[in-house]
Amino acid sequence: MDDPHDRSDRFELIAATDGDLLERVADSVLAEDPDLRVLQEPRPQLVMQRVREPVERRPFNLGEVVATPAEVSLDGARGFAMVPGKAERAAFAGAVVDAAVAADHAVADDVVEALSDTAEAHEAERRREWAESRHTTVEFETMEDDP
Repeated sequence: MDDPHDRSDRFELIAATDGDLLERVADSVLAEDPDLRVLQEPRPQLVMQRVREPVERRPFNLGEVVATPAEVSLDGARGFAMVPGKAERAAFAGAVVDAAVAADHAVADDVVEALSDTAEAHEAERRREWAESRHTTVEFETMEDDP
């Protein structure tokens, strides 16, 4: 399972979390009236999506996708988020959520719980999809000349 305390995992969880949930969690952080500075306004942009090809495991550029990054400083801790699509509010909320965990904010435990719920929901969805598609697996037999 992804660990919301690990920053790389947290970035992935924030990107996968529903924007409305991110906003509710960020609102609970901001309700405490922390020292907040916006370092990068959320603005949609094109970014290159890199993937690893499965055979030789080499990275390659799949193509450009629209994503919205944002960065904040919350009580001295920096927070960053990049969410898919044109989603300024979700990106800002994600940056606040990242900073809240990094700063060990008063509601950080609630933030971690919300992100953990996202991780569990995604794992359950992955298992459901695998179980659904598993019966479509194709096995190939080859006929080769035996020496």
